[in-house]
Amino acid sequence: MKIIEVLYARGHPNVQSTHKTTFQITKEPFLSKRGDCVIAVAATRGIIDLSSKFKKNARHENARITVIIDVDNVKEVVKAQGSKRLTFTHPYDLIVRRSSYVCDRTLAVRADKAACDLSRKLVEKLQNPEQRVKVTLIAESAI
Repeated sequence: MKIIEVLYARGHPNVQSTHKTTFQITKEPFLSKRGDCVIAVAATRGIIDLSSKFKKNARHENARITVIIDVDNVKEVVKAQGSKRLTFTHPYDLIVRRSSYVCDRTLAVRADKAACDLSRKLVEKLQNPEQRVKVTLIAESAI
């Protein structure tokens, strides 16, 4: 079964996208220079806002999670996995991790990319506070 969710966010001048193990999207409108994993702000949804069908699909160990970041026709595709330990309870943030660590903000684990792996062309666009960011989340599992 495949469940697709779409959310929107915007860029911010402090986007650095240099974190080596995660990337984050947040509903918060502000970003400090210390947030080197944050790639987009003012998201229309946090992890808690995702549908129950998406969450159920993603909570399988065999679930495949795909995150498509689309900024002005520059796209980045990140492949990751779900986990039965995902809680989806944080009100503001969504984090994709290279590791298998899970907290209330974790959307997916064992990702093939972190913030530092995103194309610099995409990151340049993400540094524009007027830039709209479309994020497509796909959870696929064999249930």
